[in-house]
Amino acid sequence: MAVTLAEEIMLLSLDEESGTAERQQTAGWAVAGGILLELVLAGRVAVDGKYLSLTDPTPTGERLLDDRLEMLGAWLGGRDKRRVTEWLAKDRAKAGKAAVQSLCARGVVVEEQHKALGLFPIRRYPEADSAPEAELRQRLGAVVLEGAVPDARTAGLVALIHATKLYALAFPDAPRKQVTGRMAEVAEGQWAAESVRTAIRDMQAALTTIAVVTAATAGS
Repeated sequence: MAVTLAEEIMLLSLDEESGTAERQQTAGWAVAGGILLELVLAGRVAVDGKYLSLTDPTPTGERLLDDRLEMLGAWLGGRDKRRVTEWLAKDRAKAGKAAVQSLCARGVVVEEQHKALGLFPIRRYPEADSAPEAELRQRLGAVVLEGAVPDARTAGLVALIHATKLYALAFPDAPRKQVTGRMAEVAEGQWAAESVRTAIRDMQAALTTIAVVTAATAGS
């Protein structure tokens, strides 16, 4: 499999040179959502409104996804379904770390360890291979800035970025109004089969709800 949606979001979050993550908490929500949406597109998980269910436990062959597939099965514990937002809240912190480790395994980034003030360990992940991020930004730019028709995965990625308001990571130099308008259009557009569009819409709704709650908590 090519770089996953979750890994693509992590690439946007990691500074190319320093390897430090920007907007780490919010990006974590999007990464967790990216893994879940990837499982939906692979036919392993179904998202219906506020709920998710496991439809096929067969491994995909992609470790990042299969680890989550196994965790989801254990988390559901025999139940038919549970809330999407509950899973995203459970997986947010771990998903980001897993996505970075997956990028390391692919050779896209490398792990560097430093000690702040000579005491506190810090891990950074500068790029070792710039091609995946360059291709990603070119694809996003073609769809969002130039009006190209997206495939289902790119539309899903745009919806995840739009729901979590990570515009500055994806398009740091583009006018915000132009970007948000086109992203909303892509997220709501008729780019894929109805089942995929529904899953993208429901994932976007779940992440938007989390983003609103997170912002309100941070401001209180």
